[in-house]
Amino acid sequence: MFKFVLNDAANYVRSNVREFSLNALRLLPQLPQLSPYDVNLVLRENEFVYNFPVDGVIRSYETNQLGSNSPCEDSRTEASLLHRNGFICGIFDGHGGASCGQVVSKRLLRYVSAATLPRQVLREQMKQNCSSQSFLKCHNDNVDFVSEIKPIYEASFLKYIKQLTETPQRDVASELENAFLQLDENIAQEALASSDVRTMTVALSGAVACLVHIEGLQLHVASTGDCGAVLGVLDPQTQQWQPKKLNVEHNTDNMSEVRRILAEHPKEEQETVIRNGRLLSQLAPLRAFGDFRYKWSLDIMQQKVLPMFGEQTMAPNYYTPPYLTARPDVQQHELGPNDKFLVIASDGLWDFLSPSEVVSLVGEHINSKKILEPMRLPEGEITLQRISEQLAERKAGLTRKPVDQNAATHLIRHALGATDYGIEHSKISYYLTLPKDVVRLYRDDITITVIYFNSEHIAQLHSEAADQSGVTAPVA
Repeated sequence: MFKFVLNDAANYVRSNVREFSLNALRLLPQLPQLSPYDVNLVLRENEFVYNFPVDGVIRSYETNQLGSNSPCEDSRTEASLLHRNGFICGIFDGHGGASCGQVVSKRLLRYVSAATLPRQVLREQMKQNCSSQSFLKCHNDNVDFVSEIKPIYEASFLKYIKQLTETPQRDVASELENAFLQLDENIAQEALASSDVRTMTVALSGAVACLVHIEGLQLHVASTGDCGAVLGVLDPQTQQWQPKKLNVEHNTDNMSEVRRILAEHPKEEQETVIRNGRLLSQLAPLRAFGDFRYKWSLDIMQQKVLPMFGEQTMAPNYYTPPYLTARPDVQQHELGPNDKFLVIASDGLWDFLSPSEVVSLVGEHINSKKILEPMRLPEGEITLQRISEQLAERKAGLTRKPVDQNAATHLIRHALGATDYGIEHSKISYYLTLPKDVVRLYRDDITITVIYFNSEHIAQLHSEAADQSGVTAPVA
């Protein structure tokens, strides 16, 4: 019932995807060639853009998703925080099915929005019969939980915020970590208490997550698994784009993570805990929500899981669980006027593009979009010569006019179609027309959110803080 692991051929192809040329794709049976119009329809189908109406730290965000699995196992959610100025968003990459990723994408933001609210405000909201949707406003969420399951999730949330009101306020990083762990624990409790196949399916499938929390100048990135987050910084001297990674992936490339897991289990298991680059030879990410077949005790597995889903659900060499945790690493960053944008994405993007390439592409996209803006003459006296120069600059810039207005789509197009000579339409067409039974061998689901910062407002906040403290503010 569950497909937890890709076959070895799929793993090899995806891990070496950048080395596979268009000629390798052409070894497949002849596929229909999509027209540029059809390619654009597919790439832009799931675009979403939100421009913030109030002048603040964030100007806007753009997001998009291109599925590979059917159904797509990636999910995304974005929301404004209520009762204070803030923004929260996340990307969730499911595995073993879409259930866990879909559930976590909706519930985690609700847990975090309540946890980071001042306790006194939270207590006041509880007196007004609040719900899980009382603390945030989602911008791109058109679905809800089924009626039979929704009350279970709501009861868990209300119990969680009651616990919050009874504990002292902690720093944001600690609240994020606790929210991740508490939601994961609730998923387990709900599955065991109800014995409903739907709640059990959520618990046995899994999801990695990258969540962004922005309030004032404070940016926090909480990550569990192998999604990625990178900040685009513009060097004020060289005007070059610089990437700044804001998370560390939890996989076998991360040796400190490997050492952590090995240290948690007996020496007798050193050869079996991680084998062939996977946890218990099966799971690629080393931290994740759900996946309780790698967390529950042997007794729970034998009494609750195996009778329902069969012996194949038990991982090999399963002796000393838990082997997996949803605990995130949290990185904090104070936004400065040179921080222009943040990109978060599932590993389907990072299979094709490096953080440095992603930042360069978005930076170039920002610059090229300026050509589409109305021409503005500088204030004061201006000569006809200067006007002529500006017009010439705009004419030259038209050759760099972006094909896509949405930066997330721009990244997907480059991920699938980039060659040494530019974007090759036929390569994108091949990726988009691969049969369902083989497409997963060549590309994963890709989900991207690009957040654009308001440099002028950020500089103003720094200036105000500097005036109060007597310290010189940073200059863009």
